[in-house]
Amino acid sequence: MALKNGYSINSTPLDESGETTPLLKKEVVDVDDSVPPQCCSARCNLAIMMFFGFSVVYGLRVNLSVAMVAMVNGTNSQPSLNSSGGHECPVSSHRYNNSSQTPDQPDGIPQYSWDSQTQGLLLGAFFFGYLVTQIPGGYLAGHFGGSIFLGGGVLGTAALTLLTPLAAQLGPYWLFGLRALEGFGEGVTFPAMMAMWARWAPPLERSRLMTLSGSGANFGAFVALPLTGFICHSLGWPAVFYMCGGAGCIWAVFWFILVSDQPGTHPRISTREKDYIINSIGKEGGAHGWSVPFLPMMLSVPLWAIIVSQMCANWGYYTLLTSLPTYMDTVLHFDLRQNAFLSALPYLGGWAFSVISGVVADSLLEKELLSVTAVRKIFTITGLLLPAAFLVAVGYSGCSGVLAVTFLTLSTTVGGTSAAGVFINQIDIAPRYAGVLLGITNTFATIPGVVAPIVTGYLTKDHSLAGWRSVFCLSAGISAGGALVFTLFGSGKIQKWALAEEDQEQAETERDRLIPT
Repeated sequence: MALKNGYSINSTPLDESGETTPLLKKEVVDVDDSVPPQCCSARCNLAIMMFFGFSVVYGLRVNLSVAMVAMVNGTNSQPSLNSSGGHECPVSSHRYNNSSQTPDQPDGIPQYSWDSQTQGLLLGAFFFGYLVTQIPGGYLAGHFGGSIFLGGGVLGTAALTLLTPLAAQLGPYWLFGLRALEGFGEGVTFPAMMAMWARWAPPLERSRLMTLSGSGANFGAFVALPLTGFICHSLGWPAVFYMCGGAGCIWAVFWFILVSDQPGTHPRISTREKDYIINSIGKEGGAHGWSVPFLPMMLSVPLWAIIVSQMCANWGYYTLLTSLPTYMDTVLHFDLRQNAFLSALPYLGGWAFSVISGVVADSLLEKELLSVTAVRKIFTITGLLLPAAFLVAVGYSGCSGVLAVTFLTLSTTVGGTSAAGVFINQIDIAPRYAGVLLGITNTFATIPGVVAPIVTGYLTKDHSLAGWRSVFCLSAGISAGGALVFTLFGSGKIQKWALAEEDQEQAETERDRLIPT
């Protein structure tokens, strides 16, 4: 959207008025006739393709969480009923008599005697590889364009997923290595998404487009968890990995056919929509070149606020993503199909709230009711602090499956609002370098994905209520700390180091003109 003085929203010279300044000034020209509708537009189609892509991505990521329940020989990995670490919560006679703690599998399907520590390492293995490619993926996507990296990352991960049954047969070390390689391939996907939206998302549509595309993660978890449980029970756990891998390969074909890196190269975009996107984003939507101001980035307080807050938010998210099926199995004693459905239920609410939060955030900005900084902070506080309270409630829900599932669902549902907060803040403070910034923030934010399953395995090695209470309370405390950090140090203002050189010079000239000598 162009301003009367010729600047786009992103290229406006640095504003010293700070966090109370609305996103748009009153002198914005009337754009009712110039804004093309979102329905069936190229930018909306891109968001939908990303939505399904990240649904597949999270299906590939979480399939092991449920399949692990079927892969492990429960009689060898669980504590004995007569041991000091026996069941604190009652096991239904139906489940105990029919499954002996081990889910039924078709004849010929292998199961393994992996203890809780080994399971924790295998569940966290994905994130060892995921850490490595975040920053390189964001840097390269910002220079070359994100479509090849997003599509290639999903395709590579899907192809490797097909090898999971073979790796499990070879041993846990092989499976650990394979999962790390899958993470290596998938690590470029989110930075590539951010780099693409820096070129595609008009500033007043950022929240809704980015939350719609990113909400595919919650939707994918919601679909994949119960579907995985059903497939495990009906066809055996190896079929899970064949089907998930095949779905990823099919999606990649459509992605490479339908998607372009930027509006200017899209073969089916209308001239009206192309001009609207390019003019509203301005110069900050271009490639950043080979030179990136890494030192100013790493000295930026708003960037570190994003890093710390995302690490804190992801600790709880990854704890539930990787370990919730185990909690449902070893503490609440749901059978495999119940386990899968109830583990998925929280992500349905998270998906809905993330999409709604994006629409509400953009509405607040369009009506100039709040600044970008205020909007990002409100949605971050809501999405981190309230879920923390519900996680504490889960820890004290005891053996009540109804209470535990209710509080878990409320926690993840309300947590979806952070999608319009800290999780898209990179594009606010540095749209030109959004892909690189997401690579940096996601690298740090992935550390909980490595550490949380291991810590959970250690705290819950006796499968006690007290151990799981420690898991939930620890996650709650870390999440609340993230809300505090972003409230104090977060910002929605574009940073000086993120401006193009000509904009920096103009900002300095304007500042010198306003300061009397």
